[in-house]
Amino acid sequence: QVQLVESGGGLVQVGGSLRLSCVASGIIFRLKPMGWYRQVPGKQRELVAAITSGGSTNYADSVKGRFTISRDNAKNTVYLQMNSLKPEDTAVYYCNTKYYDMDRWGKGTLVTVSS
Repeated sequence: QVQLVESGGGLVQVGGSLRLSCVASGIIFRLKPMGWYRQVPGKQRELVAAITSGGSTNYADSVKGRFTISRDNAKNTVYLQMNSLKPEDTAVYYCNTKYYDMDRWGKGTLVTVSS
């Protein structure tokens, strides 16, 4: 059974930083590409950052230079370091991977950036 458990969200002021973590189980983590998505009410879930099993990364234009995705295969964990946060970064952040070609999601962690 695939499980993705996010943590690290919270309330932060504009310009602040947060680090999100996602612990995965039920998969061979080191072989899996992982991603972070976010969603605000009334909008589609959007890709924020992704990392391949080999460590290659890609980012949404809106977060390039501010967010960094990384992984620790020994801990089955993917991270999202978020710096210089803006009010428009406020969202629920979800961890994602694919298992037998199906998207698997965590329950999400809420990030609120106050101005």
